[in-house]
Amino acid sequence: MWQRSPSDGKMAGETPESSGTSLLHDAEATPSKPRHFLKDVIFHGKFQLLNCLTPEENTGCQHGLYFQDGERRVDYILTYHIKKPSSSRSNRQSSRFTDNAFTRSLRRGTARLGRAPTPQPRGDPEVASQDHSMDYHVDDKRLHREEFEGNLRDMGMELEKDEDTKTPGVGFVKIHAPWHVLCREAEFMKLKMPTKKVYEMKQSTGVGAKINTLVNKVTEPLYPNVEDNRTHNVKHLSYMFSREKQHLFDLSDRDSFFDSKTRASIVFEVLKRTKCTKAKYSMGFTSLLGSGVYTDAYPLHDGDLDGENVEPNDRKLLYEEWASYSVFYKYQPIGLVRKYFGEKIGLYFAWLGLYTQMLIPASLVGVIVFLYGCATVDDNIPSMEICHPKNNITMCPLCDRACSYWKLKEACGTARASHLFDNPATVFFSIFMALWAAMFMEHWKRRQMRLNYEWDLTGFEEEEEELKDHPRAEYELRVMQKSLKKEHKTQKNPTEIAEETTNKWKQTVQSAMAGLKLTEKEKLTCKDRLPAYMTNVVMMLLMIGVTFAIVFGVILYRISTKTALHMSNNPTTRSNVRLTVKTTAAIINLVVILILDEVYGAVARWLTVLEVPKTDKSFEERLIFKTFILKFVNAFTPIIYIAFFRGRLVGRPGSYLYVFESYRMEECAHGGCLMELCIQLSITMLGKQLIQNNLFEIGIPKLKKLIRYIKSKRRSFQEEEREKKLQRYETDHFLEPFAGLTPEYMEMIIQFGFVTLFVASFPLAPLFALLNNIIEIRLDAKKFVAELRRPVAARAKDIGIWYNLLRAVAKVAVIINAFVISFTSDFIPRLVYQYMYSPDGSMHGFVNHTLSYFNVSNFQDGKEPMDPQHQVEMCRYKDYREPPWSNTPYVISKEFWAVLAARLAFVIVFQNVVMLMSDIVDWLIPDIPKDISLQIHKEKILMVELFMKEEQGKIQFIDSMMPCGGKEKRNNHAPIARSRSIPHTHSHTHANNF
Repeated sequence: MWQRSPSDGKMAGETPESSGTSLLHDAEATPSKPRHFLKDVIFHGKFQLLNCLTPEENTGCQHGLYFQDGERRVDYILTYHIKKPSSSRSNRQSSRFTDNAFTRSLRRGTARLGRAPTPQPRGDPEVASQDHSMDYHVDDKRLHREEFEGNLRDMGMELEKDEDTKTPGVGFVKIHAPWHVLCREAEFMKLKMPTKKVYEMKQSTGVGAKINTLVNKVTEPLYPNVEDNRTHNVKHLSYMFSREKQHLFDLSDRDSFFDSKTRASIVFEVLKRTKCTKAKYSMGFTSLLGSGVYTDAYPLHDGDLDGENVEPNDRKLLYEEWASYSVFYKYQPIGLVRKYFGEKIGLYFAWLGLYTQMLIPASLVGVIVFLYGCATVDDNIPSMEICHPKNNITMCPLCDRACSYWKLKEACGTARASHLFDNPATVFFSIFMALWAAMFMEHWKRRQMRLNYEWDLTGFEEEEEELKDHPRAEYELRVMQKSLKKEHKTQKNPTEIAEETTNKWKQTVQSAMAGLKLTEKEKLTCKDRLPAYMTNVVMMLLMIGVTFAIVFGVILYRISTKTALHMSNNPTTRSNVRLTVKTTAAIINLVVILILDEVYGAVARWLTVLEVPKTDKSFEERLIFKTFILKFVNAFTPIIYIAFFRGRLVGRPGSYLYVFESYRMEECAHGGCLMELCIQLSITMLGKQLIQNNLFEIGIPKLKKLIRYIKSKRRSFQEEEREKKLQRYETDHFLEPFAGLTPEYMEMIIQFGFVTLFVASFPLAPLFALLNNIIEIRLDAKKFVAELRRPVAARAKDIGIWYNLLRAVAKVAVIINAFVISFTSDFIPRLVYQYMYSPDGSMHGFVNHTLSYFNVSNFQDGKEPMDPQHQVEMCRYKDYREPPWSNTPYVISKEFWAVLAARLAFVIVFQNVVMLMSDIVDWLIPDIPKDISLQIHKEKILMVELFMKEEQGKIQFIDSMMPCGGKEKRNNHAPIARSRSIPHTHSHTHANNF
């Protein structure tokens, strides 16, 4: 191993002059070629490299997973921008240590050799000043990097720089955490690690055990070929790592005790705690990233996915057994996902997998409901009456002037299609889906608790409270700006400053010490954020108003297009007016939703940035809330309009409601608006899933990757050859940065809304969601494994705010489905007619009962049809109104109030009954599985026994080493020592047993 001099950071026995001369000679001899391993040995005297690198380690080093010595693993990478050197002078270097003293000695060696200084170009003074300013900023960033890296070394980290790469303009800092740093930080972070103690997990017995064995045998082909995914009968007892109790842990293989995921998270914690303090204001790691001192920071993937001589690694295993479409029918290796990506991402995929599994029974029931509608469409009396050939009911025109009278039997197709989704089975399906949502929530809570136990996250909540969240870079910058403003206000005038020059040293020290703590004392108050809050409120209302305006614009499109098509001379066009207008309007809504989704996502992030939240957790929660509100309104506003408003603000013939005094409000078809709601819902849901969720997720990352390659001047025919020569950290640099789980959760929450909110009008929604999610799981898996940089593992015991959003959507779904059944469909009017107005208790005469009469002579001037195809005196329209020959013509009839009362009563009864049933399901299913609660209790007992045995061993050792007189004195204090050795994390009930 190399030895470093504590004074200058170079190898022992190497003088500044010799090192500077040799490196300079190397740079002059080959100014445009990178340094090689052989040159390091010959010119620099680094003969130790020949002994420390074996062929296997050299291979790993060349792939960029290790330092140059081939032994120390790269745990984290920092990248920074470097100025592209000219051909005349190349200062690229790849060394183990890069310290300020070494750089200065190299410059002194250059001066001793008499190299002529680089001539300054003569030209425009403004250009020269800009170059000088740019050089100043570059040097300033370099000084910050040197200080930060020096502080990292003081924290125990080992660094290695590499500027001689095939990635132009990018320098890499490789970070390695040695064993003592890993132990120290693991104890500080309170990481639970497996001990040597192994215990047998309790297995169920009796009939349940036999059923589980049978199920496991049947589902054996569905499990991936991953060892971590198998069910084990034994489990290691876990305990928070402690350097004083290292004997409890199996440290026979220190290289694998902390896996790569844990090592990266430990280094990330150290990076967040390390600060630059030589400047007037301290800058943390996030501030350095935000100010461009470092451009990127990321841990490395474990290895390559494919290629010749690729060593087995977890990433390759995940790519084959999880991210491949050929294993779509298998369970996910959640244990391996958690091992590689951390608990937070593991919980997301576990939730997504459970959600997809729960969609299977919902899809089956939805298909059965749809098939029931198909099977009973020929027996539906209302649609039979509409389609009857002898039906000669003349309906009023659908628009003014251009539209003529039409026959009710022309709506035969719409009436038959409406029955597929508007039948008694849809009521049952709505109740079923409400209970399904409640069972899904409870099932997830149980699954979550099981994962918490298996992943040793029990008790994590208390530990999480003790860990302080680090402030974000933007927050530190705003606090710094606020501090600067205060300092300028209280700054002394120049005469006073001149008088104090005699005590300059003391003043400098005091100002530096004050600068370190200035940003810590200051914080942003509500007054500081008030402009941002006002902007948030105004912009949120404006964006929601934009959504309403676009929906209103689509309404005007439907009205005007319907009028224009009715004026067409083509009979085929006139006969398909409704279908054409419905489909095109739904497609327009879909396109607008897709565009506004991207706009609203950017607006929500911008508004959240304006608020300057202090921590990443606060930033994420505020961003989720804004994004959810905007995207939810964007996706469901057109659907809500069709379901609850269309056809209800119309008026009646002779007294229609107009918009802008020329556009007559649109009506629903005779079969109701449920069919149009189904068309809008299906097109929006399928379009979002196929285009946004799948096509965008595949295409956009590849497009961004291509752009990064183009920016780095990589030609397409050279990509494959260059890719083979890139180091691991260079390859990961060109991957897409991990942007968080918010987009993944958001699209699933919106889909959950489509599945539950309007399921009464579209029973096939769970089926389409299931088919999408089967692809979505593998698509997301491939994206995480192959397209994204490896994220820093984050511990989490639940899915956070997303669970609350799911519960809210499930509760709202009950209310919305109640209103859809009662107000949008004809379910309630049919029941009212059958039990109150039908002469024989059947549905015969229901169509005629729902139609009112209108005398065509009562049309307003200029509103009657221009070219009536039928000479009629009376036309019919769908409403409950008195006929023209009554004493109160066209007044709402008593049947309307009877139906309205029944609808409101149904809403109240349905809502309360379904929510009561959901609460019963919630009460019947315990949140924690019984076997898990027993295992957690058993772990606590075993932990106490383990420490009792350890204490007894200490006592016996002391007894054997002490004389008899000393034993009596020790026995008097033994209970105190024993009680103090018991860890404080155990329950009081166990402590009382001593």
